[in-house]
Amino acid sequence: MRLLILFAHPSLEKSRVHSRLIARVPDTPNITLHDLYEAYPAYDVDVAREQKLLVEHDLYVLQHPFFWYSVPPLLKQWIDLVLEHGWAYGSEGTALRGKRMLSVISAGGRASAYQEGGYNRYTIRQLLAPVEQTVRLCGIDYLAPYVIHGTHRLSIDDIEREAERYERVLRYLSESADDFVELAEAEYANDYLTKKALEGAIQ
Repeated sequence: MRLLILFAHPSLEKSRVHSRLIARVPDTPNITLHDLYEAYPAYDVDVAREQKLLVEHDLYVLQHPFFWYSVPPLLKQWIDLVLEHGWAYGSEGTALRGKRMLSVISAGGRASAYQEGGYNRYTIRQLLAPVEQTVRLCGIDYLAPYVIHGTHRLSIDDIEREAERYERVLRYLSESADDFVELAEAEYANDYLTKKALEGAIQ
């Protein structure tokens, strides 16, 4: 499974969590870490380059902090420009059919805040509905999001544990023959992927 991490963080130098997550991305040929803000500091997205990367990979990870219940601005621009009608969607837009995608996001609030009736009124999955529907329109299977909650309260040790867990999850995603059917409708991918990754490490 060729895995492409589309990483978007507009202020990585201030990041406590994502800086450690990407530091633990495995250095293997089947995992590509693509830092959008590093590649396009002037927001001049190279559409042809991005489309080539998408075609060359099988599973996409949208990794970013959860900004105002959405994606960072450069990632939104990437979506608007790269997923073109006639290429990614529409009657002749079939380039990405059968690919898979999941969101890997960090959120300052606890999981309890992202529930119906909670502080943020909606679940993470509900708030990510525009992303999910966008990729589904492109024929991409959207998997449950992997979410790191309560980031403002995490200690350095907590963050390192999350980074180690993320490294195992990425290895599992890139090496697995899993059809990921169980992840299609789940609320979170965390428990499932962590369990599978640990099982893989034991074998």
